[in-house]
Amino acid sequence: MSALKFCGQCNNMLCPQEDKEMRTLHYACSACEHKEVATDTCVYKRVLSRSAGEPTDVLKDTATDPTLPRTRSVRCYNCGYPEAAYFQALTKGEQGLTLYFICCSPTCGHRWRD
Repeated sequence: MSALKFCGQCNNMLCPQEDKEMRTLHYACSACEHKEVATDTCVYKRVLSRSAGEPTDVLKDTATDPTLPRTRSVRCYNCGYPEAAYFQALTKGEQGLTLYFICCSPTCGHRWRD
């Protein structure tokens, strides 16, 4: 996967451009005339993985959200940390709301539902 590329002449960010005649990918500077051939044809890649039935917007760093309520009445099944953030959300195929927990340990971030 490509990282951000910068112009060697003026340090502006290079933008991907297609050369339709040659059928190649180039990175071009919008400030000067600098161009370079792309070594990788992948411009951007995003990998998402989640459990089936889990809300799509639950992220590992959700536990650091100060607006979510927290509880010390449950322990993380993964690391045993005594604090978890929680919220309710609708789940596909189920009626009613499901209670989701996120471990507040900075190194764990395990998610489970009740």
